[in-house]
Amino acid sequence: MTDPDWEPIMKKASAIVTNRGGRTCHAAIIARELGIPAVVGCGDATERMKDGENVTVSCAEGDTGYVYAELLEFSVKSSSVEMMPDLPLKVMMNVGNPDRAFDFACLPNEGVGLARLEFIINRMIGVHPRALLEFDDQEPQLQNEIREMMKGFDSPREFYVGRLTEGIATLGAAFYPKRVIVRLSDFKSNEYANLVGGERYEPDEENPMLGFRGAGRYVSDSFRDCFALECEAVKRVRNDMGLTNVEIMIPFVRTVDQAKAVVEELARQGLKRGENGLKIIMMCEIPSNALLAEQFLEYFDGFSIGSNDMTQLALGLDRDSGVVSELFDERNDAVKALLSMAIRAAKKQGKYVGICGQGPSDHEDFAAWLMEEGIDSLSLNPDTVVQTWLSLAELKK
Repeated sequence: MTDPDWEPIMKKASAIVTNRGGRTCHAAIIARELGIPAVVGCGDATERMKDGENVTVSCAEGDTGYVYAELLEFSVKSSSVEMMPDLPLKVMMNVGNPDRAFDFACLPNEGVGLARLEFIINRMIGVHPRALLEFDDQEPQLQNEIREMMKGFDSPREFYVGRLTEGIATLGAAFYPKRVIVRLSDFKSNEYANLVGGERYEPDEENPMLGFRGAGRYVSDSFRDCFALECEAVKRVRNDMGLTNVEIMIPFVRTVDQAKAVVEELARQGLKRGENGLKIIMMCEIPSNALLAEQFLEYFDGFSIGSNDMTQLALGLDRDSGVVSELFDERNDAVKALLSMAIRAAKKQGKYVGICGQGPSDHEDFAAWLMEEGIDSLSLNPDTVVQTWLSLAELKK
């Protein structure tokens, strides 16, 4: 499996093959974003393939990927995207890499339904925010390492805020004036620990996926001033640069009290719902979010369904485990029941509801079901936008 430390190497790869992981693991998500094929959960692939051996990695045969011996010839299918048919929903994209933003903006799209900050923080910053805020307290060796990374910036704080501003602004500008929903940082504790200086500040958790992350992290005393750096970057993008198409999204909101607390914290940081047209969206990715959807929606301008986490939590699965990967399916009746609850609640209140999880990119029948449920938008991987759009249009004929 991979983690964010691998991303600079992944960016140079022609394809990725891993022994472990499922289709929503880190390697699979980043490979889609980079536009390279990935086959994950192969068991013993790294033992069977030899260094320097030529292989062909193919993800074109459906749900199962294949690694073929030698270099095989392939054909390229082209589609006209000048006039895309109308749909009763918007087709948006999942984008996190600012380097690819202007390329992806050339595809048919109606905005960005999920712009991740993790790629920007890992690739463009690489230092734990607390290590920057407490720069003067660091060991001389670590200070020297950080100084080298932040060359050209006046202060450690300005380095973090400036880099974030640059990345968010690039995403916002590439798709302007279409909406770009930026999800604030959703690193888990082990991922934050992998940033320079991070081990000193992060807990050692047995299960970081269900640990110190999301909204709960934002409002904690140990991270609140780090969260303020993200808020400052968003304010610069919206207020100073005029990219008011940028909206913000809050991940992993466990309780209604947490929802209230994080919205109040955003307001204290100068990001108040409605001011300068700001919309605040909540990731609906925990069963409690769907069960108490109407209460959560009191604090937000809508939902973006995170079907990856919703599926693993509804079915009790580890979405990174290849052992149970065949059971991971967003089309399970229990998952669909929760999604229906969330969609109905948002519709009842006249608020936005979209989906940014992997499901509709992988399963056209799931995308069709969401369309029939009345969802407002599908945010897809860039490589699936055209095919999914055309397939849904065929169903509406």
